[in-house]
Amino acid sequence: MMISQRYTVGLLIAFLPLLLIGQVQSPDNFLPHRLGETFTPHHILVDYFEHVAANSETVQLEEYGRTNEQRPLLLAVVSTQENMDQIEAIRLNHLRRAGIEEGTPDPALDRAIVWLSYSVHGNEAAGAESSMGVIYDLVDPNNKEAQEWLKNTIVIIDPSVNPDGYSRYSSWYRGVATTDRDITPDVREHREPWPGGRTNHYMFDLNRDWAWQTQVESQQRIVKYHQWMPHIHADLHEQWFDNPYYFAPAAQPFHAYITKWQSDFQTEIGKNHAKYFDQNGWLYFTREVFDLLYPSYGDTYPTFNGAIGMTYEQGGHSKGGSAILLPNSDTLTLYDRVAHHRTTSLSTIEIASKSSDRLVQKFTDYFKRAADTPTGSYKTYIIKGDNQQPRMEALLTFLDRNGIEYGTASTSKVNAYNYQNGKQESISIASNDLVISAYQPRSVLTQVLLDPTTEVVDSLTYDITAWSLPYAYGLEAFASTTRITVKEGYEPAANKNELGSNPSPYAYLVPWESTQEAHFLAQLFKAEVQVRAASKAFQLNGEEYQAGTLVITRADNRKNEDFDAVVREIAGTNNIRLKGVSTGFTDNGPDFGSGAMMLLEAPRVAMVAGEGTYSNEAGQVWHFFEQRLDYPIHIYYPDDLESWTGEDIDILILPEGYYRMNDGAGESIAKWVRSGGKLIAIGAAVSSLVDQSGFGLSYKSATSDNEPSAPHQDHSYAGAERRSIADAIPGAIFSVKMDTSHPLAFGLDETYFSLKTGTSAYAPMDNGWNIGTIGDDPMISGFVGSNAKEKMKNTLVYGVKRHGGGQLVYLVDNPLYRGFWENGTFLFSNALFMVGN
Repeated sequence: MMISQRYTVGLLIAFLPLLLIGQVQSPDNFLPHRLGETFTPHHILVDYFEHVAANSETVQLEEYGRTNEQRPLLLAVVSTQENMDQIEAIRLNHLRRAGIEEGTPDPALDRAIVWLSYSVHGNEAAGAESSMGVIYDLVDPNNKEAQEWLKNTIVIIDPSVNPDGYSRYSSWYRGVATTDRDITPDVREHREPWPGGRTNHYMFDLNRDWAWQTQVESQQRIVKYHQWMPHIHADLHEQWFDNPYYFAPAAQPFHAYITKWQSDFQTEIGKNHAKYFDQNGWLYFTREVFDLLYPSYGDTYPTFNGAIGMTYEQGGHSKGGSAILLPNSDTLTLYDRVAHHRTTSLSTIEIASKSSDRLVQKFTDYFKRAADTPTGSYKTYIIKGDNQQPRMEALLTFLDRNGIEYGTASTSKVNAYNYQNGKQESISIASNDLVISAYQPRSVLTQVLLDPTTEVVDSLTYDITAWSLPYAYGLEAFASTTRITVKEGYEPAANKNELGSNPSPYAYLVPWESTQEAHFLAQLFKAEVQVRAASKAFQLNGEEYQAGTLVITRADNRKNEDFDAVVREIAGTNNIRLKGVSTGFTDNGPDFGSGAMMLLEAPRVAMVAGEGTYSNEAGQVWHFFEQRLDYPIHIYYPDDLESWTGEDIDILILPEGYYRMNDGAGESIAKWVRSGGKLIAIGAAVSSLVDQSGFGLSYKSATSDNEPSAPHQDHSYAGAERRSIADAIPGAIFSVKMDTSHPLAFGLDETYFSLKTGTSAYAPMDNGWNIGTIGDDPMISGFVGSNAKEKMKNTLVYGVKRHGGGQLVYLVDNPLYRGFWENGTFLFSNALFMVGN
C-alpha cells in the first residue's frame, strides 16, 4: 500500500530523492532545508504553495484574506484536471444537495469534498509543515493512488490557519535552537516564552472561534467554508510531546444532535488510519479527551454543518522543537511528526474517495432531514422585536455570518419557554418579532446555538457546556416546540434620529443600551466632546429616559465650534439614535445641570500583559479596546505593578491571571487607588486581591464551624475522574441578580445571565456594593457539579468598593470571555466608563 511504503518511518522523509515532478519541486528541493529538519518561515511556506499552484494545472490557490499582521490566508483546491475544469459547477452542485443553492443536483457532478486545516494553533507547527508534503503527494504524477483518489474527490488545504501565531513560534524557535538539536526537555529551545505562538495577534484561540467569529481570520475563513461545505473536515493539531497520536473516533460526550452516521463514519476513518499506524508500529489512541460538544471548534462546527468533523492530535507542540527526548528514552523528531500528519491526511482523502457515493448521499439526507424534521424539541425561536435595537443588530450579524435563516411570522399566540425565567408561557408573536425556524438547511446549527440548554449525553466534557445566544446577547426571547411558518427576511426598526427643526438643540440624548453606544462614547471622547450620563432615570417631553442615558449639552461644549457637526457625524457613523431636545428642564427627575448628571471624563486606560497573566484573557481586553471600542490603551508588564505609580493613568485593568501581590505590588496599587485611580480586576485576577489590605475581599466559607463534616466514603480508583466533576463548572450560565441603580448595571436587566467558567466563590462584601449576586436558587443552563452548585449559592459575581478617592471593580466572571458574550462586553463598558463618575 502506498502510504505504508512511503512512510515506513518518519526519518525516511528527510532522505527522499530530490525529485522534480514535472515542473513542481518537492519540499526538500524547494525549501532551504529538508522538510522536517526545522520550521519553515511562513513566507516561504506561502512561496511553496504559490510555486505548486503556478506549476500544476490541478491546483487552484486563493488568498481568502489577511491576518491582523497582514499575512496572507490561503486555500489550495486540488483535484484532477477534469474536475478543476468544472470546479465551480461541482461546488454549486454540492450546495444544491444541502438546499443552500437552488436547483436540481446533477449526479454526474457529485464529488467527495475533503477540507484539511493545519496549525490553527500556531505553535503546533508540524501541521503547517506537513501541509507542504501533502500537496506535493497530491500533485505527484508518480503517486498513482493519489491520482486515482482525486478522480472523485476535491481536496481543500488551508496550510496555516493561524499565520501570525505560526510566525511568532517558528521565528522564535529558529532564533534560539542550537545547531545540534538538543533533545533535553528543559533547555531553552523547548521552553517557548509568553504568550507563545498558540494564539493569533490578539492572543485569541482560533480553535474556539469558529461559530463566534470574533477574529478576522475566522470571519474570512467561514465565508469560504460556507461556499464549500465539505463532507469531511479534519483539523490537524498537536498535543503535549509525550502523548501518542490521537485520531477519530472522538470521545464522549457527543452533542445529542450528532447523527449515528457521523459517529459511525468517524470509526471507519479511525480504522483506516490505524491500518497504517499499525503497519509502521506507531502508537496512537482514540475515543479519549477530545469530545464533540462545544460548537465553536474546528471539529464540531463542521459537524453541526453536516460534515464528518475531526481533530487529529500529534504529540509535539511547542515543547517538541525539532527533536525531544521521550519518557521511554526514544526521540520524537519533527520528521516523525510531519510523517504522522502526512499519513492521516492522505488516509482521510483515501477513505473519502472510497466512500464518495455514501458521503454524497448521507450529506443529502442530512440536510433534507434537517429541513423537514428537525432533531431537537424546539422548532421555533422568537426574539422580541422591542429588544434594544443595537443588540438585535448584533444578533442579526451573527446569524448572517453563520448562514442561519430568519424572518417574521403572522401575529399569533403560542406556548413557549421564556429564557428569562425558565417557565412555559403563552405569548403573542408580534409583527416586528424576529422569528427563527428550525425548519431550514442549517437546522442543527440553529438548534445547537439557540436551545436554552445543551442536550448532552455525558457531563465529563472538555469545554464549556452552555452558550445559548439569547443569554449571550441579553435578549428577551422564547423557544417553542410548535412549528411556525416564517416569512423570510427581517428589517430591524430604523434608527430614526429625532433632531426636530432646530439645527442647534440645547442637548442631544442617547439611550445607553449596548456596546454600540459605548463605542459611540469612546469616539466622542477622542473628539474631545464633553458628555454627561444620567445617574437616575428622568422624564422629558413625556418620554422616559433610563439611568445611563448619555446627555451631550451645548453648554458643556461651548468651545467646540463644530459641536453639532461632530456629534451628528459620529452618531451617523455608529448608527446611533440621536434625539435633540430644546430644554434641560425635565418633567420629572434631575435637570441637565444637576449633580445627578455625571460629567464623564475621557479615561486614560492601562492594562497588564505578560508572564502571570493568561494570554487568551489578556488578548480579550486588548482586542476589545482596539477592535470593539477603537480606544487607546497602554499595556504594561505585570512586574511594573511592584512600583506602580500610575501618574498618567486613570484606570488599571488586571486581566485574568495569577499576580504576585507581594507587599510592594499590593501596596503600590492600593495607594494609587486611594489617590483616585480605578482598578478593574477580572476573573482569576480577583483572587490575587483576597486578604490584601483595603481590598475588602474574602472567599466564601465552605462550611460553618458547627456543620458536621461529611462521612468517610470508600471509592474506587477508576471512578476518581468522574467523581471530580461534582466540584467542577466547566462553563455554565448562571442567573445573577443585578442592582440596576448602580452604574455598573446601567442599561442591564435586573436578571443578568453570566457565563461562569470557574469555581472561585466570594462572600458578598460588608463595605462595598454587591451589584451582581447569585442567590440561593439560581437558574442555570449547562452542567454544574453538585458540590460546585452548592458552593456558588449566595456569592458575589460583580462588585464595586470605594477605596479612598478611587474605586475597586471586581468582575468575578469574565465578561469578555472569548469575545462572544455580547451582554458581557456591555457590562464591561459600564465598568470602564460609568463606574466612579
